[in-house]
Amino acid sequence: MDDGAPAPLTPREEAVMRALGRFLMVMPRALDADLEREQRMSASEYSVLRHLSEAPDRMLRMSTLATACDMSLSGMTRLAGKLESLGHLRRIRCQEDARGANAVLTDAGLARLREAWPTHLASVRRHIFDHLDGLDLDRLAAAFSAMAADHSDLS
Repeated sequence: MDDGAPAPLTPREEAVMRALGRFLMVMPRALDADLEREQRMSASEYSVLRHLSEAPDRMLRMSTLATACDMSLSGMTRLAGKLESLGHLRRIRCQEDARGANAVLTDAGLARLREAWPTHLASVRRHIFDHLDGLDLDRLAAAFSAMAADHSDLS
């Protein structure tokens, strides 16, 4: 009799859910630890520099950058202040809206990103891709993208 309750997870589904939960807790810390140890840079700092490097004119509105880095605007403001003091970005008034501010990646910030990139790449390969041999990466990426798209309202 179907009472509308969801079906319980199968043992295989339960194993995936538990492994995914552990992965989501451990992996960000592992990637961050490698950057901190080898580059004296946090994963959040790396993320800011990377997003700015990929943006047109290496510039993003602070609120857009905060969303892209999955941070609050106040957290992004503090991090941008640190990166600005290091010369990696500068903040300028938004021409379209004087209340807003844009973050602009400096040449020094781009150089710092390029310096840290090999460490991050090696970390991602070691902690993630070395364990995915034989999996269909296109299907995995599509599945992750679909799961995230179902919750784009949380961004």
